[in-house]
Amino acid sequence: QVQVVESGGDLVQTGRSLRLSCRISGLRLYDYAVAWFRQAPGKEREGVACADWSGSKTEYADSVKGRFTISRDNARNTVYLETKNLRPEDTATYFCAVDDRAIAAWLRTISVPPITVLSPGFAGRTHSYWGQGTRITVPS
Repeated sequence: QVQVVESGGDLVQTGRSLRLSCRISGLRLYDYAVAWFRQAPGKEREGVACADWSGSKTEYADSVKGRFTISRDNARNTVYLETKNLRPEDTATYFCAVDDRAIAAWLRTISVPPITVLSPGFAGRTHSYWGQGTRITVPS
């Protein structure tokens, strides 16, 4: 059974930093691309960042470029999201995802070919593993 558990969210002031962690068990992480999504109250879920199986290919939403960094430690089955210079608009619940189709759909919305990050044959991969989320709150 695959489990995805996020941690590290908190209430912080504007300009501060947080490191989110995502521990994944029940699969060999190096076989999969990973991503962080977020959902603010009353808004749709949006992609934030993703990384290929090695972590060497990454993509980011324009709103977080230069402030957020996704990384992964396959030996520890853990994915990280370093967030810096947090803003009130970053307030959201952050979800870690191992889901090629969701990642592909998001990459298309930012005009990045999914094959840039995903392995060939991603369209036929139906796995979908998500955590319960961890919340970042940045008061305005």
